[in-house]
Amino acid sequence: MADPFLSIQHVRKSFGATTVVEDFNLDVERGEFVSFLGPSGCGKTTVLRMVAGFEEPSAGKIVVGGKDITRLKPNQRNVGMVFQAYALFPNLTVAQNIGFGLKVAGMPRADIDARVAEMLDMIKLPQMADRYPYQLSGGQQQRIALGRAIAPKPKLLLLDEPLSALDAKVRVSLREEIRSIQKKLGITTIFVTHDQEEALSISDRIAVMYGGKAEQVGTPFEIYNRPATKFVANFVGTLNVLEGKVTDAASGKVQVNTQEVELKGKLNGSKSGDMLSLALRPEAISLGRQPGRDASLTGEISEVHFLGSVIRVRVGIGGNIVSLDTFNNSATPPPAVGEKAEISFSSSDMLVLH
Repeated sequence: MADPFLSIQHVRKSFGATTVVEDFNLDVERGEFVSFLGPSGCGKTTVLRMVAGFEEPSAGKIVVGGKDITRLKPNQRNVGMVFQAYALFPNLTVAQNIGFGLKVAGMPRADIDARVAEMLDMIKLPQMADRYPYQLSGGQQQRIALGRAIAPKPKLLLLDEPLSALDAKVRVSLREEIRSIQKKLGITTIFVTHDQEEALSISDRIAVMYGGKAEQVGTPFEIYNRPATKFVANFVGTLNVLEGKVTDAASGKVQVNTQEVELKGKLNGSKSGDMLSLALRPEAISLGRQPGRDASLTGEISEVHFLGSVIRVRVGIGGNIVSLDTFNNSATPPPAVGEKAEISFSSSDMLVLH
């Protein structure tokens, strides 16, 4: 297997007595789009800033293209960075902002003009060259910041929550645009976000971070469907968590309330009598018995919310509440609060959380 393009090895960062990143490890392939996903204060931006050279690791090393860049200054790394706050020069035009790094590098004027025109076409703002940042919307300013970052043809593109200051509709269109440009250029990219939908929709892989560590690294499919820890399971997507007691560890039988379900696979080394946290995604659950669903629980409808095409139902099962969505069917009225209800699911979809 070829060596990774970016390798972050046993990196730690402390500010005084406070450690904000602890033994962080990640290998990124050339051309890969990897998101750092996690809550505020989990260390994701600090890792990004160490890759960019704005922070120096307290321990560990960072290698790009086989070269150790851990102690290099930011301008020696050939890295493009896009910040949350755009960071455009207010006294420069759009064209001058995009060409700024090229001018500093001493590129001939004609070459700068050609590259700036190419970038303006790529970010779909060819008519904005002579405007100033204050004349642009937030989405347009962030496009300019992206154009400026990729104009010098960096080895790495780093994006630090670039969409969080924008409204929801602009955010969705711009994240798709960023991904499209990244694929077109084949540039290795690290994208920092606290928005799970953002990370799931555009990433090749996601590093879910918590407490300065990578809790799990995997594809969006793996992160969502097979979370490795309770934190990942709760942070990514909506989750129903039920408490259960192991009644027969050998056969995977667990009692939820007074009802027994038999889980496929091992119970993570649990013994009979152990209490477990069991998780089910809402979309893995059906109301009523359904073909192919080998496990079921009965309870009582506690809430019904009509949302148009979807009806959100909550079912009480002892002390547990399970949420699920069912499609609206004009021929069938929604269930009523207080009705007895059976939910069914595939036992292989039930996760045992650590």
